[in-house]
Amino acid sequence: MSVIIFAESVEGQVKKSAFEAVTYGRKVADALGVACKAITLGKAENASELGVYGAQEVYNAGDAAFDQFDSQVFATAIADAFNQLGGKILVLSHSSMGKSLAGRLSVRLNAGCASGASELPDISNGFIVGKSVYSGKASAFYNINTENKIVSLMGNAIKPEKTGSPVEVKPLAIVAGVPRIKVVERKTISGTVPLPEAALVVSAGRGMKDPSNWGMIEELAGELGASTACSRPVSDTGWRPHHEHVGQTGLAIRPNLYIAIGISGAIQHLAGVNNSRVIVVINKDPEAPFFKAADYGIVGDLFEVVPRLIESVRKFKAGH
Repeated sequence: MSVIIFAESVEGQVKKSAFEAVTYGRKVADALGVACKAITLGKAENASELGVYGAQEVYNAGDAAFDQFDSQVFATAIADAFNQLGGKILVLSHSSMGKSLAGRLSVRLNAGCASGASELPDISNGFIVGKSVYSGKASAFYNINTENKIVSLMGNAIKPEKTGSPVEVKPLAIVAGVPRIKVVERKTISGTVPLPEAALVVSAGRGMKDPSNWGMIEELAGELGASTACSRPVSDTGWRPHHEHVGQTGLAIRPNLYIAIGISGAIQHLAGVNNSRVIVVINKDPEAPFFKAADYGIVGDLFEVVPRLIESVRKFKAGH
């Protein structure tokens, strides 16, 4: 019996979310007294680093066909690897890739699946997985009672922990299937941490008044090493790209720190960010709904507050 972790990679590098998944899988394996094994598909130059986070064995199927994601091809390969390695529990990242794989793998492996897990399972009386529901307003607990089990882990739900050392990556004898999808063009976003994986996020809304004012948001994000985000009205009007839109109809994120600048805090926006560990709100309207969800709030004109905040961050960094 083993806990198997599918470690995602992009452009030849294992993603941060994969280290989180391995940490989670290692903790589950330790609790059950079983082996923890990680698999990668396609090019993954730093796959050996998965051992640092607790994977006792790491495997890679390096067929070039895996360099381009196809959910059907990947699901077949992961299911084959799961069976080859004696898996009973499969851990995925709750990413766009993980979401597209979970259902297919659940059918292939005849496994119960809990998606978007936010905490370690309770194994004292079954295998009970907890997750946030109703936009973070409640928690639900699922008891997976099938022999095979699948858990997809929400981003930033668990901090990656270094407990081991790099391990040798072993080849995985899996033949890639023929993709049914032909990729005509691919556009990738580079230079920033993807929002679902970001630990720090600086977000702004219509309070910025004009897209030409966005420089201060990017400047603050740069000083903090944060990713930038926005509200839906901002992306709908073309001020910012749609991949930065967070909220009920955009991305749901859970960073360690979320700074909301000039955002009123409509319920649709809150639904995508209220799982953040710390929320800081800057708004000149003291009645803005966002203040009710904030851990810290600053009532003031953002065009005065943000420059002073940038200056303070720089002074802090210079002194440390």
